[in-house]
Amino acid sequence: MGRVVVVGSLNVDHTARVARFPEVGETITASGFVSGLGGKGFNQAVTAGRMGADVVMVGCVGADADGEQLLRTLNDEGVDAGFVRRSAERSTGRAHITVDDEGRNSIVVVPGANLEASFPSAALEGADVVLAQLECPLEVVTVALAAARAAGVITILNPAPAQSLTNEFLGLVDYLVANETEADQLGQVSYRGVAVITGGERGALGLVPGHESRRIPALPVAVVDTTGAGDAFCGAFAATLASGGKLGEALRTATAAGGHAVTRAGAFASLPTRDDVQRLLDRAQPRSEAQS
Repeated sequence: MGRVVVVGSLNVDHTARVARFPEVGETITASGFVSGLGGKGFNQAVTAGRMGADVVMVGCVGADADGEQLLRTLNDEGVDAGFVRRSAERSTGRAHITVDDEGRNSIVVVPGANLEASFPSAALEGADVVLAQLECPLEVVTVALAAARAAGVITILNPAPAQSLTNEFLGLVDYLVANETEADQLGQVSYRGVAVITGGERGALGLVPGHESRRIPALPVAVVDTTGAGDAFCGAFAATLASGGKLGEALRTATAAGGHAVTRAGAFASLPTRDDVQRLLDRAQPRSEAQS
């Protein structure tokens, strides 16, 4: 069992189901609404834990009922929440999500307490992997990745929400896991680590410097809601690497995790267990081939 430290956001999601996304200035009526737990950091931490990793969550929530629920759920999931701070000034972060009839989503994040996240060096104790995203302040992520690099810990970055980054910052990243939009918005940079580009129904592409690219096809599933799929991918990818798995195994496992996530509505509600992932892999090919 490997140890994954997740540095990221913890939010409450408010999701509206619509037939289509509204045009600018247009008001439309939703067919349904649900509130649930989320945040890219929270989702990735929960997934990594469900994949069998020993997980530590680093972030910040408000001193409110939403924050208490997030902390309680992390504990219920077996995730160490001892490094999640409580802000007395800001409320717990929120995400307002719209999902259309094709399962596509658009998301507006209100950071709230996530803006007060910090990275204590003690969180690195025993870590095999540090996994971060960009819903927390960039300077906090930089500190975490630099500390991990200095300690010889594998670093993974999911550059979401998409933004331009510097070569110096990306030099701290061993594995960059981005969807096609996020990859396009990195700016004019030269990244020398392993890049993983996720493409939804087109699967995932692994790019290793000096080697041929490796594409892992998506598994055939019925898409209900893509919210949380990228987070499931990242959490499973990190857990597999932390346990000593190679890149190919990590890509296959992560692709199956993301595939499972799109078959259910919501983020937290769609996050897979290790058994969920194995069932998808077994359905796609014999286990002996999946593990080769």
